[in-house]
Formats: sequence, structure tokens, C-alpha cells
Amino acid sequence: KVDLVTGPGNIWVVTAKRLLKGLVGVDSEAGPTEVAILADETADAAYVAADLISEAEHDPLAAAVLVTDSETLADDVEAELDKQVATTGHVERVKVALGGAQSGIVLVDDLDQGVEVCDAYASEHLEIQTRDAAAVAARIRNAGAIFIGDYAPTALGDYCAGSNHVLPTGGCACHSSGLSVRAFTKSVHVVDYSREGLEAVADHVVTLAEAEDLPGHGQSVRIRFQK
Repeated sequence: KVDLVTGPGNIWVVTAKRLLKGLVGVDSEAGPTEVAILADETADAAYVAADLISEAEHDPLAAAVLVTDSETLADDVEAELDKQVATTGHVERVKVALGGAQSGIVLVDDLDQGVEVCDAYASEHLEIQTRDAAAVAARIRNAGAIFIGDYAPTALGDYCAGSNHVLPTGGCACHSSGLSVRAFTKSVHVVDYSREGLEAVADHVVTLAEAEDLPGHGQSVRIRFQK
């Protein structure tokens, strides 16, 4: 028996982790994979389409979402997808993923609303392809990993950049982070009081214990000062 199971995998790995949860520790039930791309009119439609396809080829359930305030870009990306999907290596898988309810193009009023949408979605991978991309990225609070600018596609993080490949999915980036050394560490709380220290707070403990109707808790403190 091990203490902790970590790492990425397909739906079978996720199922195994779910079966083990409660018996041993697991890092997360990661997947299906997902990418959100926040883009404005300065983005290159060919780049955006290629990055959506790269995520979609993982799995028919993969999510590929474009968030943009530019209708022109949205139309250009759709045209690029028609062209690029036809020549990609896993056409059927990509078509299913892109055509699923989990994928799509979200039109927003402006980048402020786009940031709000991306934070609400809390995607595993988030690409920022906008004017002043670094400044926009600094406003994001919920994402597994953020890829800034035209030359930081998600695939860079998969194979080379050094960001971890095990990232929160399904909106869990609002409360969880990617796998790191912290997943293999734990803390132990140590409480060490003197008689004087306990006496100084004894009344607080007793009062709270009585408020919760747990008299034994209070008595475990009182008894130490009844001799």
C-alpha cells in the first residue's frame, strides 16, 4: 500500500484514482483536458485555430474554448479551423471534441468581460493572445497554467517550458494548483503550552466548549487548575 497516487492519465486512470480516494491520497482527478484562449483583434487566427486543435486531439471529450471581443477574429478562426482540421492527424477525434458542448467560441463585450469569463471558467490551460498580453495575464486569478503571447502555445508547456503537465481541470483551478513538490509534502501542527500559557486562555476554551454543549472539553481544561 502506498500513501499517495499522483500523475496524469486517461479516463481509466481517473477512475482508478476515484476508487482509491479515501483509501490512500490522490493528487486530483485530472481531465478531460481543456484550453481557453483569450484573444482580441490583434491575435493571429491561424495560431488560435492551431492551438484549439492541439488540445482537441487529446480526447473526444477535450474542451477547446475561444473567448474574444472580436467578431472578425471569431469568423477568421472558424475559417481556419475548417481548413486546418481537414489536414490534421486525428480528424475524427478533433471534430468530435470541437463539435461537443464543451467547446465553442464565446463573444464578450470587451477584454474586461473576457477576463471575468476566463476566471469563471478556471481552465486547465489558458492562453492570452491579446495586446499587452502580460498585463492581461496578470489580471487572471483562476487557471492551471497561463501561456502569454503569440509564441507560448500550450504544447510548449506540455513538452518543454517546465510547467507541470498535471493541472486542475473542470473548474478546479479556482481552488487548486498544478502538481508540484508540495503535493509530496505535508505539515504537522505541534501544540506546546506551559501551565501559565494554558491558564491565560482557559476561560476562552471553557466558554467556547459550553457554547457548543461539550462540557467534557471545558472540564479537560478546568481540571488542570483544581488542584
